[in-house]
Amino acid sequence: MNEGNLKRLNRNTQAVQSAQMLHYPIKVLQIGEGNFLRGFFDWMIAESNKQGHFKGSIAVTQPRPTGKRKIEELKQQDGLYTLMMRGFHQGEVVEYTEIISVFSKVINPYEEWWGFLEMAEIPTLEFVVSNTTEAGLKYQPTPFVEGEPIEAFPGRLTAFLYRRYLHFQGDSEKGLIMLPCELLERNGDSLKQCVLKHCAEWELPKSFIEWLEQDNLFLNSLVDRIVTGFPVKESHELFSSLGYEDTLLTTAEAYHLWVIEGDQALDKRLPLQQSGLNVRWVKDLTPYQLRKVRILNGLHTLMAPLGILFGLKEVKQATEHPDFHQFLYQAIEKEIIPSLPYGKDELLEYGESVLERFANPFVQHFLSDISLNSISKFKVRLLPTLEDYHERNGKLPASIVRGFAGLLRFYKGETVNGKYIGKSFGGKEYIIQDDLQVIGFFQDLWRLHDKKEVPTWQFIEAILHNQQLWGKDLNTIPRLAEKLTNHLTEMIDGDIGPAKLNF
Repeated sequence: MNEGNLKRLNRNTQAVQSAQMLHYPIKVLQIGEGNFLRGFFDWMIAESNKQGHFKGSIAVTQPRPTGKRKIEELKQQDGLYTLMMRGFHQGEVVEYTEIISVFSKVINPYEEWWGFLEMAEIPTLEFVVSNTTEAGLKYQPTPFVEGEPIEAFPGRLTAFLYRRYLHFQGDSEKGLIMLPCELLERNGDSLKQCVLKHCAEWELPKSFIEWLEQDNLFLNSLVDRIVTGFPVKESHELFSSLGYEDTLLTTAEAYHLWVIEGDQALDKRLPLQQSGLNVRWVKDLTPYQLRKVRILNGLHTLMAPLGILFGLKEVKQATEHPDFHQFLYQAIEKEIIPSLPYGKDELLEYGESVLERFANPFVQHFLSDISLNSISKFKVRLLPTLEDYHERNGKLPASIVRGFAGLLRFYKGETVNGKYIGKSFGGKEYIIQDDLQVIGFFQDLWRLHDKKEVPTWQFIEAILHNQQLWGKDLNTIPRLAEKLTNHLTEMIDGDIGPAKLNF
């Protein structure tokens, strides 16, 4: 993209007043080059550096090979990018842009494996921050071959920590603090278990495992901010007003919250709370985790597949549509909140604030972005509500079951030019993004269903039986298969169009 004579943002851009933060020592290894961390954690570090509290920079890498394009763009822009903050804060409209300058090293671990491992030898390194989606914190048996990059993040982190242990000869002062930002309950615990499994798989020394346990921290954390990424429709106007081109420009709402299960004293090492940011160090993350994952993230996952099927593109459209808004509000008030063991009034107030944030007129949050890895997201965000609601009430939550059926219909597609393409009720194409194993499972099953070799009820039972998807056989939930069969039959055979939501 080239906006006339505008040049790409880099350290020579006139708008870059100072690059002093690039000279700070590397204190953070960041696994994740995407919009969220750039609009959340990296912004926080920039704020803390402005106040002279953190005085550190970040080495950033991508979590999977597909992140190569953004890594290359970051290199072209000398690690710089623009953040646009737009939304409401304490009743006031907030809208401004700033250039974020926190990346002092940008590296592709799949093409620069030795360079990645060498970063383990940086003496000033203190933190590892990651965002690899829920699917990224899974143990995958992986052989360790000297000189060959490890694809999955947990295995790559294990090799990195072992390199650090060897280089500093087990120095207790050189352990790291892991801060995973994946939307997975007990994400720090999950990451640690993956690392320990790789230690056993690779038969790493007992002394290293002891160092890992005693001198490193894997902290559970919860992140909350809507970061919507690159504003495609406004790019020409924005680049013209900024005076430069920035393909990494990302937008975020003003609201932010980071809750970390750890000692308050750690704020001296990562002084974000000290810098006035909404960061909380707590003894128990559970109440915050459940509230956010089940309400905010749950609503995202509930609306994205259905919204796309009905021809909607953005969260804002879904929230503003009278029928869809009522559908979401009913899910909050009647199904999600009653399944949580906390005060109803406070939860409802939070739920209403979430819907208000979804309707932010400044935010262009695409349902297609939210739909990434929707199966694993449903398992974490909505399945627990479905199960808890059923256990408490002896019946199924209607809205969530309908959303479940929409999710299954959403995964109906065919491979075209290397992409898995689905079609909405109105015939619009959309891209289904998920692990190849998940896509392959649904593609094969839908193909059998379309050929009428597998009836809808058997199709549903096969999906619910797949314990690799859900961690259990969901056919044990009374009437779930029946309800899903009814909804899916309507979605396949019924008179459903983009203007008829039928909620």
